[in-house]
Amino acid sequence: MRWRVTGAVCALLVSLSLPAAARAAACAGRPDALGTTRVLEVPPGVRVGTKSFPETLPLNPGEVVLTFDDGPWPHTTAAILDALKAECVRATFFLIGENAKARPELVRREIAEGHTVAHHSMTHPDVTLARLPEAAAQAEITRGMAADDLAAYGAAGAVPRVPFFRFPGFAATPELLTYLTQRGISVFGADLWASDWNKMTPEQQLALVLQRLDAAGSGIILFHDTKSQTAAMIPAFLRTLAAKGYRVVHIIPARASSAVR
Repeated sequence: MRWRVTGAVCALLVSLSLPAAARAAACAGRPDALGTTRVLEVPPGVRVGTKSFPETLPLNPGEVVLTFDDGPWPHTTAAILDALKAECVRATFFLIGENAKARPELVRREIAEGHTVAHHSMTHPDVTLARLPEAAAQAEITRGMAADDLAAYGAAGAVPRVPFFRFPGFAATPELLTYLTQRGISVFGADLWASDWNKMTPEQQLALVLQRLDAAGSGIILFHDTKSQTAAMIPAFLRTLAAKGYRVVHIIPARASSAVR
């Protein structure tokens, strides 16, 4: 499998050898900002995230990919976007279709601020997609992608603009994985999570996710932008990443000219 690193392409690659302040120089008024170190193009049809699959993204030690599930949601999504913008950090949001349909202005803000908008089914069914009949599960996936794209771009086609999907509850089946692979859609698990589905204080959550990240050294991190404790914790988390020397990688779909065939 071949991966392509881009993103102002050479400038971002060169920035890996520069001090943090220089990397964040483009963050207006914030020379100490965490920033986004590089952009990684993800080929179609891959499966990544060691909580679910044997492989993950080709990250270097100290590199993290920030992902948020289940939004957009009133108040919390906007607060997280504010925190990311303040640090010039780009993330990936895996949207629930019915939430995107209800709050298209937040979806469009995510795109306008440079984030990647990906997909997380239409309704996030409690029984998980793995326990639905296959046709119903496929409909959950395709309806969600269409709703996300309609909210984001005003139109939806047969193929989503961003072919990234995360299974609700990480509950996949071989048949659904094959279905997505055949459509060229990459499936994301995670390498570590904040466990923010459990109630805790922002301080407790910060300590937990930092402990897990320090142990792992790098990886795809799962948060939920529907959680008030996460929204309250994210500013301190980003500042701590900067203080500890972690670097943020932004993921985007591979361009047609660079996709693996």
